[in-house]
Amino acid sequence: MGLLDNLKTKLGPAKGKVSDLAQQHGDKIQSGLDKAAKTVDQRTKGKYSDRIQTGTGKAKDAVDRLAHKDEPGSGTGGGSTPPAGPPPAS
Repeated sequence: MGLLDNLKTKLGPAKGKVSDLAQQHGDKIQSGLDKAAKTVDQRTKGKYSDRIQTGTGKAKDAVDRLAHKDEPGSGTGGGSTPPAGPPPAS
């Protein structure tokens, strides 16, 4: 058994636990991502808004994939709603 096989075997239970936590606390994680994005956007004075929005959207998609990994048809990830980004700086 190779090194990667050993790692996959040891990390299997951790992946299930992370998925369970993402299911239980998905709303809190999403809210935290929004708050962090807003803070970073304000501190950079909107200079990187597009990148922050893209990164936040990808992070939210990853959380959604983790939270719904046990549901049928969860591997597609082809949602029609664009990711929500931080509000415009005021």
